[in-house]
Amino acid sequence: MARFDGFVPGRHQIDAFGAGGFRFADMSHRGSILATPAGIRIWPVTAFAGITRESLQQVLDEAEGIDFLLIGTGHDIAFIPASLREAFREAGITIEGMATGAAARTYNVLVGEDRRVAAALIAVD
Repeated sequence: MARFDGFVPGRHQIDAFGAGGFRFADMSHRGSILATPAGIRIWPVTAFAGITRESLQQVLDEAEGIDFLLIGTGHDIAFIPASLREAFREAGITIEGMATGAAARTYNVLVGEDRRVAAALIAVD
């Protein structure tokens, strides 16, 4: 399995998650990831408090191709602040927050249906 060097272009399903990371596109990565239609990249967020408009700017940059953003908030579900929801609503993107495992599984289903989805996933052990 190849090592992930920071960005892999294209849409890829998440093959596995846990142990502090993710497997996708025949690669593995320890840490959080941001998956958009353009590709999967390292996402430096390690806790819910680190989720900001700035940390999600790549999603806004690709807003024309994204309808839904799934945020994997770690082990527990956390409430996405109204200010963040509003910023994305203005860009035409609906945000759903859920535990990382549920977010990764939902992302895979939506990618399989060729839906316009992105996922910001905090790594879990």
